[in-house]
Amino acid sequence: MSDTGFASFTTTIDKTNHILHEIETAFGWPRDRRNQSYAALRGVLHALRDRLTVEEAAQLGAQLPMLVRGIYYEGWDPSRVPLKMHRDEFLQRVRKEFPYDVVGGVESVVRTVLDVLRQHVTDGEWADVKAAMPKDLATTLP
Repeated sequence: MSDTGFASFTTTIDKTNHILHEIETAFGWPRDRRNQSYAALRGVLHALRDRLTVEEAAQLGAQLPMLVRGIYYEGWDPSRVPLKMHRDEFLQRVRKEFPYDVVGGVESVVRTVLDVLRQHVTDGEWADVKAAMPKDLATTLP
């Protein structure tokens, strides 16, 4: 637990660390690979955000912990979305932000991060996100 002296900040740091730890656990990474779990989370969040409409991106963002929401919106230009990405383009987009080699490649990174994120979003919102994806990409979402 990180004590920032401000309850909302402490809570969001703890929630973010929990999400990163879930990614690390799924891959069997030790905590000293936090840069990799962060890059995985960031890359998937950015690709997902840019594939969604502005309205859907905002609805998903509203459900994320405050610090994760900041990562999600970092560098976002709503005037340029949605980007029409199919599965391979989505994976390439994540790969640009995730320069590490992992077992199963970038697809396993995407699946793992989406599995973790799924646990932090309501069923209705996740159904909306899935419905906004092209069929070949929707099959990647849990």
